[in-house]
Amino acid sequence: MEVQNLIFTFIFLFISFTFFIGRIKRTSNLPPSPAWELPVIGHLRLLKPPLHRVFLSVSHSLGDAPIFSLRLGNKLVFVNMSHSIAEECFTKNDVVLANRQNSIASKHISYGSSSVVSASYSEHWRNLRRIGAIEIFSAHRLNSFSSIRRDEIRRLIVRLLRNSSYGFAKVEMTSMFSDLTFNNIIRMVAGKCYYGDGAEDDPEAIRVRQLIAEAMGCFGPGNAADYFPVLTWITDSEKRIKNVAGRLDEFFQGLIDEKRHAKEKNENTMIDHLLFLQETQPEYYTDRIIKGTILSLIAAGTDTSAVTLEWALSSLLNNPEVLNKARVEIDRKIGVDRLMEESDISNLPYLQNILSETLRLYPAVPMLLPHVASQDCEIGGYNMPRGTMLLTNAWAIQRDPKLWDDPTSFKPERFEKEEEAQKLMPFGLGRRACPGSGLAQRLVTFTLGSLIQCFEWERIGEEEVDMTEGGEGVTMPKARPLVAMCRARAFVGKILPESTSVFVDSCEC
Repeated sequence: MEVQNLIFTFIFLFISFTFFIGRIKRTSNLPPSPAWELPVIGHLRLLKPPLHRVFLSVSHSLGDAPIFSLRLGNKLVFVNMSHSIAEECFTKNDVVLANRQNSIASKHISYGSSSVVSASYSEHWRNLRRIGAIEIFSAHRLNSFSSIRRDEIRRLIVRLLRNSSYGFAKVEMTSMFSDLTFNNIIRMVAGKCYYGDGAEDDPEAIRVRQLIAEAMGCFGPGNAADYFPVLTWITDSEKRIKNVAGRLDEFFQGLIDEKRHAKEKNENTMIDHLLFLQETQPEYYTDRIIKGTILSLIAAGTDTSAVTLEWALSSLLNNPEVLNKARVEIDRKIGVDRLMEESDISNLPYLQNILSETLRLYPAVPMLLPHVASQDCEIGGYNMPRGTMLLTNAWAIQRDPKLWDDPTSFKPERFEKEEEAQKLMPFGLGRRACPGSGLAQRLVTFTLGSLIQCFEWERIGEEEVDMTEGGEGVTMPKARPLVAMCRARAFVGKILPESTSVFVDSCEC
């Protein structure tokens, strides 16, 4: 008993001493901070979903402060609510703020924070970014995978066509969008598909779906244990993340090994290409680097695109005049004697504006990804000490009434003015902006245009689609899955008379 008392006394003294020293060292001229900062834990009570709404309320409580500071356990955090401050951060201080947070999830899932998404600014990160720009996200590489995007969208059309050829049918779109985006990425990466035409009932498909969902749920700025490490002793959060990381690594390694030992070499997949580079530069293109690249592609290109599609279609259902205007544009520019192609996107400005308005109101990553200052700097007239974390509330900025007219209404017409698009930041800003934005915009716009062209859409009742946000991870899904009424337009069956068989065998499921 005496030993236990000594241990508890030591822990109490250590925490108190750390807190006292932290108070002494605090930098002056910090942004305003909300009241009721508790000893040791600071403002950890504020870390509850949805963070973007909580932080907007904090800003209002501080007189609509454009930036404010929080003490989250042992970390100082600046929360930015201003477009002008965001531009200052990612132009004047872009290099200083190019580091990433060393979270528990990035440590275990992102291979020691070594992937292009999680690595701090360094020569290693610059090499990864160069690989991404040249080998993965270049226009040439994206064009080489255009047939996969086309095929997966056709498969989605076929699935909907089977249900809605003879009248309106109720369809659940959330899972279909998830299937589409994951199949698109995994076919690019490994030439495999897991969902569609019954494949979703396969045990491996179910396992992969759950695994990716678990992994993505581990990320985000709302994990209290990242700011107060003692919580890892009390909860099993780190143990759970380690378990997910182990299973995810096993899955990725299996994809690599399968390609490495395949009879047919040099297929047009990311893994094949990276394994070819591994033969010439084995010291750099290690399996660890390849697995980190796969992780980055899946993290950036699956859930984000799926939730954007869901928000877009939900918004169209609640704004049928916008949906009709988009269909008129597509019918006029493309007609009804062929299906839309990716190359048609550039001729459909209103469709592009719909995507821009969706990204404005419903950014897939509402708080963007955290940045960390590598040295002391000045932000918005305040001192930002080295090691401070910066969170940017893109969701709030893109609804700021000082920036946008009628900011909460869905009005794609606002983007007929080209300068409006300059105020968007759904993919971040500066050198750490999402490198996969081009791929995401191609897939989402192509998919949405195809659904508008091929089907009539209605809500399941008189009430508008519920647009409540959900999720506790890094992305912002809808709280309730999207269910809609769908009916195939008459010309679709004529264009795809053999649709039930043409696309089923297009990839090995």
